[in-house]
Amino acid sequence: MDDSPRHTCLKLEIPTRSNDSEPREASESIFVKGTWYSARFYLAITDGRDAWICIASEEEVKERASQWDQPVSEYIDLAEKYLGLQHPGSVYGFSDAGSGFKRLTWTFEKEGTKLEWRWKCQPSPNSQKTTADILDFLMDANIRLSEEVVRKTDLFERIKLEAEKCLAQSEKLSLEKAEFENEIYAKFLGVLNSKKGKLRELRDRLSKQKMAEPEEEEEQSTDKTESFDERSDEDKSEEEAGTSKDAPASKSVAAPASRSLGRKRK
Repeated sequence: MDDSPRHTCLKLEIPTRSNDSEPREASESIFVKGTWYSARFYLAITDGRDAWICIASEEEVKERASQWDQPVSEYIDLAEKYLGLQHPGSVYGFSDAGSGFKRLTWTFEKEGTKLEWRWKCQPSPNSQKTTADILDFLMDANIRLSEEVVRKTDLFERIKLEAEKCLAQSEKLSLEKAEFENEIYAKFLGVLNSKKGKLRELRDRLSKQKMAEPEEEEEQSTDKTESFDERSDEDKSEEEAGTSKDAPASKSVAAPASRSLGRKRK
């Protein structure tokens, strides 16, 4: 069971030659449509007036791949690479091979060596139909590309509109953020200043208390000294009072003794 084909269409600019001399500045254009399968491919070529075809069967592709020591899949991929897009470093040719046949050639480098692949193309049994098929494929591809461009353009416009909305919203949020930060900063600054005022007030109170404490201690020490002096005075007065009381008693005791002595003398 064959796999699904892939399609390519390439416009080749082929330099015109005269008697195998150097290429002239003029060139001719050909269109190469490729239909690629896993182990074979089909080419349809037109210059706008005539058309040619190349049917590369699985046996031929397998034989060519073995000659180049390549797997069949690698050979198909490499051919599709160079016939799906014109490579500036590759030299393409579409020369006469006799009896209406054409030889399509292209060069490529492999491991530093420049190689050339050749495929012989036979005249199309219906050049008009082959050319029309190529033109239909190009028109369909152009329509698909145009639709894709329209879709991409619409998508770009929608993305651009969304980006503008996001940008406007971002600017709005940025302004709101700045206003919010300014408001919060103002409130915080007020609270901070209030706290600073309270801290200064408490500091002043503490300093006043510290200054008042030594004065109270001095007053208390003065009071203690005065009370001690008063007590000393009281003690002295009491002692003096006690001494004065003892003195009359001794005098009274001594008086009778003298009296008695006086009586005895009589």
